[in-house]
Amino acid sequence: MENKYVWDLSYFYESEEDFLKELEEFKALPPKLGELKGKLSEEESLRKAFAIQKEIEVKLSKLYFFASMRSDRNKKDVANASDLMKVRSLFVPLSENSAYFEPEILSLGEKKMEEFFANNPELGEFKFGVEKLFRGQKHVLTPDKELLLSAYSPISSEASQLYSALTVADGSAKEATLEDGSKVTVTQANWTSLVADAKCEEDRRHIFEALYSQYEAHKNTYAEIYRLGLENQIATMKTRGYKDILDTHLFQNAIDQEVFLNLIEVASSEEGSAPLKRYLEIKRKYLGLEKFRSYDRFVQLAKSDKKYTFEEAQQTFFDSIKHFPADYQDKAREVNKPGFIDVYPGDGKRTGAYSNGGAGFHPYILLNYNGELDDVFTLAHESGHSIHTLYSEESQPIMTQDYTIFVAEIASTFNEHNLLDYFLNSGTLDKKDQIFLLQKSIDEIVSTFYRQTLFGHYEYLVSKMAEKQEPINYEVLNGVMVDLYKAYYGIDIAEEVYKPLVWAYIPHLFNSPFYVYQYATSFTSSMLIYQNVKEGKPGAFDRHIALLRSGGSDYPVEQVKKAGVDLTSKEPYLAVVRRMNELVDRLEKLLGE
Repeated sequence: MENKYVWDLSYFYESEEDFLKELEEFKALPPKLGELKGKLSEEESLRKAFAIQKEIEVKLSKLYFFASMRSDRNKKDVANASDLMKVRSLFVPLSENSAYFEPEILSLGEKKMEEFFANNPELGEFKFGVEKLFRGQKHVLTPDKELLLSAYSPISSEASQLYSALTVADGSAKEATLEDGSKVTVTQANWTSLVADAKCEEDRRHIFEALYSQYEAHKNTYAEIYRLGLENQIATMKTRGYKDILDTHLFQNAIDQEVFLNLIEVASSEEGSAPLKRYLEIKRKYLGLEKFRSYDRFVQLAKSDKKYTFEEAQQTFFDSIKHFPADYQDKAREVNKPGFIDVYPGDGKRTGAYSNGGAGFHPYILLNYNGELDDVFTLAHESGHSIHTLYSEESQPIMTQDYTIFVAEIASTFNEHNLLDYFLNSGTLDKKDQIFLLQKSIDEIVSTFYRQTLFGHYEYLVSKMAEKQEPINYEVLNGVMVDLYKAYYGIDIAEEVYKPLVWAYIPHLFNSPFYVYQYATSFTSSMLIYQNVKEGKPGAFDRHIALLRSGGSDYPVEQVKKAGVDLTSKEPYLAVVRRMNELVDRLEKLLGE
């Protein structure tokens, strides 16, 4: 391998020709599935349909992983972007040719399907999916109606596409003039780092306002796009017979609404938000600010000067998990092998970090490594995702390997909790590094538990307005945000120019409704699972590994419950609040020394 710090995608295809050949071969699979329409009552046809679906899952995953990762390595490469579009175009004929499948399965009845799986145990990996289908039977329409809806499926994502076009394609970098007369170019990618490094409060304000001026300029359009997304959700709710918008997003994975409602109730309550408000007040006083503004959250109380080579970061992560079983350590080393991690930033490379994998394929990690202490945590985080994938693939057949978003962040943040303790207990950190790490851990709770819950709370309140056919415009959306920031942070963002438009800044609200709250539930689960492991509770680590091994073979709330966390009660969320209080106490003491 020429460069051990970049992906080796020959794992998927040796050449462009091989990729294009398989892409063309794949095009025959959806029509092949479509030919079985009306024949699923015949056992042989049903076996064929399941076999084709599995083949589609594996081959489409392979095509998509290859094309998307190659594009992510260089977003400027037009040929790569074109190949990715070719793969994405495969989803439309697949949807059209498979629209009949679920209604026909339902017409066979549960008893018939139970008999089928008893006679065909080799197809048992499809059983849980069929069980979920019958559970949601009342929300599946007749074949002709499903076909009609599939034809309209591209329109259902129109709000997301419009948001991307307005924000990214038609967006442009803004210029901010600082107090010393110098100018900086502000983009989505750099604004938080510019704010963190700004020399004074006014510079932070100028940078923030430069970025948010785009949302101010297009506030009516953003509101209309958001309203369009709500109308799509209402259409789904009505046509498929869900009781409300929230139900359309929770029902499929059997997530009790109490899980969501308990979360927002605890986080927004006086007791739940108290440690967050106390933290911001401590930070305000320490920084000498008259008022704490929302963009001041990026200012560091201390900055770590530590630098790590990539190899040092890997070794630090490996050292932090030495007390875990050998199998876990082996998997950590496996996912860190050269060729499976793309390490450093590059021209045209996608920003951020992620782990890709599934359908039996080895997971890949994308990083943009700069040698900061934060980057060591990012490596541990993404390694956690990949370790999760390996455990799932090792224990589950293809069709139940893909775990839900609800549990996805547990393995990753579990590693981060452990790495934080490793550093804090290492005895190698000076006061400045300790402050940095404590702030990092507190900020993680703020951003993952409180902030994401606030946005989920916002979605819930606005969805209720939409269901009542109340008017939805930017003033209404701004007003909801102002109220929620007071409840969660104790900050009046109405005093900040443009900040009430923060709803327009969050792409997940447009692209993936009722998605972000799951960061908070995953964080809650991982924190409690880690505490049980840390305290040496019998079987705690085994239960954690059992969760990772279970992949997507059960409903997520049940998976988490088996790992020792009952998210249908308020106690897990209150435990996060207590942990926040402990960390804020420790930070306050350290700052006062």
